[in-house]
Amino acid sequence: MRQPIISVQDLTKTYGNGFNALKGVSLDIEEGEILALLGPNGAGKTTLISIICGIVTPSGGRVLAGGHDVVSEFRKTRELIGLVPQELTTDQFETVWNTVSFSRGLHGKPPNPKHIEHVLRELSLWDKKDFMLRQLSGGMKRRVLIAKALSHEPRVLFLDEPTAGVDVNLRKDMWQVVERLRESGVTIILTTHYIEEAEEIADRVGVIDGGKLLLVEDKTTLMQKLGAKQLILDLAEPMDAVPQALEAFGLQLANNGGSLVYHYDGHDQTDRIAPLLQAVAAAGIGFKDISTRQNSLEDIFVSLIGERA
Repeated sequence: MRQPIISVQDLTKTYGNGFNALKGVSLDIEEGEILALLGPNGAGKTTLISIICGIVTPSGGRVLAGGHDVVSEFRKTRELIGLVPQELTTDQFETVWNTVSFSRGLHGKPPNPKHIEHVLRELSLWDKKDFMLRQLSGGMKRRVLIAKALSHEPRVLFLDEPTAGVDVNLRKDMWQVVERLRESGVTIILTTHYIEEAEEIADRVGVIDGGKLLLVEDKTTLMQKLGAKQLILDLAEPMDAVPQALEAFGLQLANNGGSLVYHYDGHDQTDRIAPLLQAVAAAGIGFKDISTRQNSLEDIFVSLIGERA
């Protein structure tokens, strides 16, 4: 079996004030994948990323990056990793070209103008290369942070809330940037509050809450396992209660009695739907519309967090 590019092993972190930010987190990240970490504020996402990137020291457990320990072999692992932080911390009076080039030098890499140009072009920053950062919009500044993180040619890129505070159109542009990076061979781990972000671009989704990793699953498999479906019948006439003849189907009334809702899962696609519709007709119930709905990743996320509340 191929060695994961990042291996997190029973990781714990307790801060000086006694707060347990991480409680035995284990996670393997495969080279070339996009992993989205979802969780509410204070769940432990940023602490996990900070430990992997060598910014915060763990209380227990270990992390390997490219087979190297992030604590004892910090220099080797830091070369492998790029980090795009949440905060827009940049020198406002520096140019785009200079700040990205300087970041490469900080990682001990020799100057490589061709690489810097390539990164700036990929991020649609080339025409802004001589602009001072204070002249850029918030979205462009965030692109500069990504350019800085890519300046030393890392194999792994961490994006901590990469589209926080940017508009919807720019967010979708950023998704395209992430996909191009993955196509170039970069492994990407992102934390996000935007569930549609994970749904759109991630290969796998991890849900973290209270310092514990609740699950890590292939996105499609997760939605098949947990993504319950609904068949919704909009009734011609509202009713006060589900008729006795239909009780076996576990139907629920919704919309003030205007709809009947049948819940089923991905493994129960059709075998009970036809008998249900026949039973509805036999009971003399008319309906004006029929539709289906599948739970989104957001529904699954809320369900998982709710179970722990």
